[in-house]
Amino acid sequence: MDNDFTPKSFWQRPEGITGMLFLGGIIAGGGYLLYKFLPVLINMTENILYLSGMLIALAVLIYMIIDPRMRNLFFYAYKGIMRWLTGLFVQIDPIGILKSYVEDLEDNLSKMSKQIGKLRGQMHVLNEIIFNNKKEIQSNLTLASKAKESNKEAVMILKTRKAGRLQDSNIRLDDLYKKMEILYRVLTKMYENSEILKEDIADQVEVKQQEREAMLTSHSAMKSAMSVISGDPDKKYMFDMALENIADDVGKKVGEMEHFMEVSSSFMDSVDLQNGIFEEEGLKMLDKWEHEGVSLLLGNEKNVILSKANNDKEVLDLNAPIKTPVSIERENQYDKLFE
Repeated sequence: MDNDFTPKSFWQRPEGITGMLFLGGIIAGGGYLLYKFLPVLINMTENILYLSGMLIALAVLIYMIIDPRMRNLFFYAYKGIMRWLTGLFVQIDPIGILKSYVEDLEDNLSKMSKQIGKLRGQMHVLNEIIFNNKKEIQSNLTLASKAKESNKEAVMILKTRKAGRLQDSNIRLDDLYKKMEILYRVLTKMYENSEILKEDIADQVEVKQQEREAMLTSHSAMKSAMSVISGDPDKKYMFDMALENIADDVGKKVGEMEHFMEVSSSFMDSVDLQNGIFEEEGLKMLDKWEHEGVSLLLGNEKNVILSKANNDKEVLDLNAPIKTPVSIERENQYDKLFE
């Protein structure tokens, strides 16, 4: 994960949208009430006592706006209320969101494993077709040579043309195999990285849920308010922000994972192995993905994978098992967010 991850502001989060709607309602309602009661307020200014009270209230309001500590305290309370209201309708608890992402990853990994198995089977069949075509090409060329020696021109032309058609077919099949190899290399690497991602999230959820529960036990609204007034960061808020950053990052990676599964599925469904053809739409989707830039799930590995797939010296072993993550050999990619 990018350690320079920029957290969303309050207004960019779900509770911020609620806050904007609520604030818009307050402004509209306040404007309407002011319009309706303006004559009454003007009459009240004629009374010294009422006028004094109004001026005091106005002074308090101005002080709350100008004083940064009071402004922060008011905004803190407002954010808390909006978060509570939003939580009644939308899942905004970062722990709950991360748990749902773990479930999504488990489901996607199962689907991806089936896709990899199906693709591996198609590639084995394609290899067999290419191999048999090469044998038949050689056989037809041999027969054409013998026919030439025997002055059987018609047979020689027939066998030569058949060998040429098979050679053209193999050129198309080789191109198809290269595209399949890109799919296979990317799918297997995404599978490996997604396994790591799932394990890292599951670990974070298990550990951070306990920490958060302990924090909530010792946490109080009064302590947070005093921290805000003194200018110190609210520890619970900072902790939740780190969890939300993780959730945002994981959400993007899960989205990329599902998008590429859709690309690969569309491409594989369009392939006709017997005739060595595939629909242009599936190929366009794959080409677009290749040129989209950096992958969140693959990082710099994307360019390495594409380079290997286009290098004839890099022979793909279809029987090699997919690597599984080993926890003791690596650090959790999200630990630094809590430092």
